[in-house]
Formats: sequence, structure tokens, C-alpha cells
Amino acid sequence: MIRTILVVCVGNICRSPMAQYLIGEKAGRVTVTSAGLDAIVGAPPDPHAIRVMSDMGIDISSHRARQVSKGLVSDADLILSMETTHRHEIMRRYPGASGKVFRLGEIGQFDVADPYGKSIAAFHIAFESIRQGVDAWVPRIKAMA
Repeated sequence: MIRTILVVCVGNICRSPMAQYLIGEKAGRVTVTSAGLDAIVGAPPDPHAIRVMSDMGIDISSHRARQVSKGLVSDADLILSMETTHRHEIMRRYPGASGKVFRLGEIGQFDVADPYGKSIAAFHIAFESIRQGVDAWVPRIKAMA
């Protein structure tokens, strides 16, 4: 049963908050949180991420970055990373997470490229990858919620 989802990237100011809020919009009755492997703790989302999500009708401006922790990993029923390297790092740091950590792009076999420090166009590309991954995961999440 999936009740809690943790979405992970590096800084927790671009990709994982975008995915967190999009999954939250589409998945229904699950709790979705996010964190970073090397988070910029307390930082708001990147302005480009805020703009891209706002264009989609989703407000992420209140999000604040936080660090991945043992508690967050333990509490999650499903952990979705943006890249294969993130998945491996989560399992290295938290071996007990094995079996519940997957890439957001697992089903389509892709990583979500990091748009940090790049143009708004890079954020739109990242969002499209995120949307593709979320659309592939949501039916599975709903079936197991």
C-alpha cells in the first residue's frame, strides 16, 4: 500500500518540488513530500521552477528545501529519484530503502535532467520529463493507495 511518497533530487529547489506538487495534484489520497541529497536547506524553489509550475496552475512558492533523512526515507512507502545516481546514493546511505526506491523515469527508462542554473527553457524540458514520469506512475500509485 502506498500512502507516503518521497521525491528526491540534489538541492530540493527545482526538480523534486516540481514533481512533488505535480504528483500531489494527480495522485489523490497520498502524502507527497520531497527532499534533497545535498539540499539547500530552507531555500525557496528556483524562480524558474516557480514560474513553470505557475504556468501549469500549481503554486510551489511556499516550498522550502530540506535534506533527505533516515526518518523521511523510513516513513516513505515509495521513493522516486530524478536520476539513477540519486537512486544508488539513497540506497547507499539508507540500505533499508532498497526495494522502494525507483527513478521517476523508471517506467520510461529516463533520467530527469537537472535544470539548475540554466534557462527557463531547461526548466520547461525538465517539467515535461517530470510530467511524463508522473503520468506513468500515477495509475500504479492509485492502484496501490
